[in-house]
Amino acid sequence: MKILCLTTAHNSLSQRAFVELEDRHHRVIVVIASSQEVMREAVDREHPDLIVAPLLKTVIPASIWQKHPCMIVHPGIKGDRGPSSLDWAILNGYEEWGVTLLQAGAEMDAGDVWASCPFSMRSESKSHIYRHEVTEAAIQGLLETIEKCERKTFLPEPLDYSQEEVKGRWQAPMKQATRAIDWSEPTASVLRKLHCADSVPGVLDTILGMPCYLYGGHAEDVLRGTPGEILATRDGALCRATGDGAIWITHLKRKGSGEQRYFKLPATHVLGDRLAEVADAPFAVDQSSEGRTYREIWYEESHAVGYLSFDFYNGAMSTDQCERLRAAFLLIRKRPTKVIVLMGGTDFWSNGIHLNLIEAATDPGQESWRNIHAINDLVKELITTQSHLVISALQGNAGAGGVTLALAADVVYARKGIVLNPHYKGMGNLYGSEYWTYLFPKRVGEKKARELTEALLPISTRTAQQIGLIDDACEEDAASFRHHIRKRAEELAWSPCYEQMVMEKRQTRKMDEGKKPLQSYRDEELQYMWISFFGADQSYHMARKNFVYKGPFLSYSS
Repeated sequence: MKILCLTTAHNSLSQRAFVELEDRHHRVIVVIASSQEVMREAVDREHPDLIVAPLLKTVIPASIWQKHPCMIVHPGIKGDRGPSSLDWAILNGYEEWGVTLLQAGAEMDAGDVWASCPFSMRSESKSHIYRHEVTEAAIQGLLETIEKCERKTFLPEPLDYSQEEVKGRWQAPMKQATRAIDWSEPTASVLRKLHCADSVPGVLDTILGMPCYLYGGHAEDVLRGTPGEILATRDGALCRATGDGAIWITHLKRKGSGEQRYFKLPATHVLGDRLAEVADAPFAVDQSSEGRTYREIWYEESHAVGYLSFDFYNGAMSTDQCERLRAAFLLIRKRPTKVIVLMGGTDFWSNGIHLNLIEAATDPGQESWRNIHAINDLVKELITTQSHLVISALQGNAGAGGVTLALAADVVYARKGIVLNPHYKGMGNLYGSEYWTYLFPKRVGEKKARELTEALLPISTRTAQQIGLIDDACEEDAASFRHHIRKRAEELAWSPCYEQMVMEKRQTRKMDEGKKPLQSYRDEELQYMWISFFGADQSYHMARKNFVYKGPFLSYSS
């Protein structure tokens, strides 16, 4: 089928839909639906068999849905309507929720139902549930809907609130008044409010006299104080007391007025000197926790295997984060283990350099240069590790330098269903670094490496495995994937072939270095990056600003 995907933003769900449909040999055209006129032009140009809207804030014009089948992916149970569906489900503590595929019509979210896929809720943020439960249910429903469309005999079910199974109702857009936090509330209540607003729109609050939106809530079980008091800072986050405990808040966005606009940044970066009297509460990577807390990097060890997790908000890795992760890796490399597993985070493995912090820097070009060197230093340590076998275990999506970071390991595993964006050029024609000109060809050859970095398209784990970019894709949920990775890592550590594999790894690295030193790859890549960061062409700086301030992005097709 020729499928037109109309979406407000090409997010994790729309990208997953793209790769799933492409893998099934459908012709997919993705268009950023910035206006009804853009939608009409796209339909007139493409003449699609089916229109799918995975995320749409602009109403599809009647002139389109009256002539073409248009499927809306709604993150709510059958009968649920309104733009704050998942927000309400989280705030109200629902145990069950779902995704509904319905046909666009005159009333929003009231069209005939093509598929309804339920799932169990967890106590997690909206963005996390969206990237996991919602995405999996949406893809299940989308594939089911397409199969029904191809049959040409299926009749969708009209929405009928008199039916007992239709439990959803119209829910008004959630306002900030509903999200507002009284810091004397229990931690669980505060956390639900933060969770239901992450990553959009955030919870509006005032911290140390500054009105701002709050993001990234994590419960704290040890620190205590007067409700509302700022208790500590750690790795860019701040800890604030609740009625019965405390909450870590990782990111803030200042409230703007008029034409003044701000964007998300680590909490301590936003508040700056206002936190001068607040003590830092560091947490060692290998330190055991007495309860729930916030940490970006942590380490566990079992049966000769070390597991290094790094959970960075939205997968962005700043200069400081790269340096801290490199220091952690060097520390655990001294441990008497055999295998090191890089676990990343459950939502993202890594998306490369931290564009928001770069944009906020006094000199964005210089900060870009510092950031790319810091991530290069990290990648180099992975490539040159002689003492261990290293596994990259991708639980979440990866993009740009994050994909290259994963390839620096000896073995690369990925959870089924994550999406990889192995390219840089979309960010103002960036050439890329992280030794990609060494790592990509080693896995897929020179020709395919160029195709991947030039195409600007996401790929599925199925495709990545077929072309050799990754070694295997397994399991569909994060918990099962982690269990599977532990089993594989321990098997590798205790394999009778372990010593032989380590010896072959050392020999291969020595041979590769003899053919062309790693430093040469780095120097060549950085020549191009220097031009992007400091040259006359401002494409990278313009693209970065557009990304940070949530501007429109280009459409593409398979």
